[in-house]
Amino acid sequence: MNRNRIALVAGTLAVTAAVAAAQMSGYTTQTLASTPEGKSLVQVLNDLNRYYLYPVDQEKVLRGAITGALASLEDEFTYYTEPEDNAVSQQDLSGSFGGIGVTLLSANSDGTGGKVDNVYKDNPAFKGGVQIGDVFLKIGDKDVSTAKLTDIVKLVRGPVGSEVDVTFARAGKPYTVKLTRQKVNIVSVEKTVLPGNVGYVALNTFYNEQASAQFRAAIADMKKRGVQKLILDLRDNGGGLLTAGVDVADQFLQSGPIVSLRERDAKPEVYGSARKQASDYTGKLVVLVNKNSASASEVVGGALQDSKRATIIGEQTFGKGVAQIPITLPDGGKVAIVNSAWVTPAGREIQKKGITPDIIVKDTRFPVPLNFSGSGVAPGTTVTLTVGGQPVKVTADKDGKFTYVGEIKRRDRSAVQGEAVVDVEQDAILKKALETLK
Repeated sequence: MNRNRIALVAGTLAVTAAVAAAQMSGYTTQTLASTPEGKSLVQVLNDLNRYYLYPVDQEKVLRGAITGALASLEDEFTYYTEPEDNAVSQQDLSGSFGGIGVTLLSANSDGTGGKVDNVYKDNPAFKGGVQIGDVFLKIGDKDVSTAKLTDIVKLVRGPVGSEVDVTFARAGKPYTVKLTRQKVNIVSVEKTVLPGNVGYVALNTFYNEQASAQFRAAIADMKKRGVQKLILDLRDNGGGLLTAGVDVADQFLQSGPIVSLRERDAKPEVYGSARKQASDYTGKLVVLVNKNSASASEVVGGALQDSKRATIIGEQTFGKGVAQIPITLPDGGKVAIVNSAWVTPAGREIQKKGITPDIIVKDTRFPVPLNFSGSGVAPGTTVTLTVGGQPVKVTADKDGKFTYVGEIKRRDRSAVQGEAVVDVEQDAILKKALETLK
């Protein structure tokens, strides 16, 4: 199997359209017009322009047609990404971009808006006095208080050296700061050494072309510190480059297959195998997973579990066991098409099944916040619910409906990129890992 054909498990990396065309008969202008369905599509597009009461956004309609065609497959992992979103995705994949040096999360209960989740030292936002919890109000003159998080990211990023005015709210009070964008590197690996000289390395995503090098550097540092017991944390890692997943697993294995790929109507073929290297980590190993560990994370977990190289601790993983082939389109967008299933060394296919940990432990880091909703009261009524002896108040809207969502516990992160912050007492999975390594 040509390793260049499958670049990733979840994410994007440009390949030629010819690769995809080799797997299907293909469409042309002539063949599309030769079927009733093809003729109908062309007619609908033309009739929209001819009869529709309002102006037609041609680009939006055609991109909607692409999205609809892929959605008809009912496969969540085969999808189309529009050009602007793909541009941001490519920046994420490269591991660097022009930005202000913050991470974001949604500010509102409906998933809109943005607030600062972390501020990294020596970056523009840090120098400008931006703090964790600050809420984005405006970027330039554009109100982003209810914008999609991805749209806020697009506005915040820009060419290195360019300036951007951002208006934040802190404790309800607005303030504006002018920031000069600089190169921001995405550090996907966080590490620390826990009591007892137990190494801890968290890999947050494989969707970063720099992830492999960062991970190798972290493992080298652990070896330099004389670490003989290591925890690899893959919780909430949704996957990314398959090549990176193979490379990570290879650093703990000396021989044998890591993952095989099964294409349509074909037998599995080995995609990646382990090689014995001086840089390999050979000490005791525990891998942490949860329900959000997916794709390349499951490749790593499956390989280490099948080879009995590591003890897997945590929750049943997500169950994304298919690889996609990404194709860059003429409009600058991208389509990801599922074209193979990945198979563990023991012959397991994980799609919609996941990896079952050797030791099952519930992830206790982020308890579900208090939330409730209701209706049937007068508009503007204050509804009070007593929880644990404490009153919780919410005001009904103009339709007499009310909704309350408590504050979601945020993940603690260091202001220094690459430095891990853990809380053993509140983390049942991590606590179990330390007990297992004793």
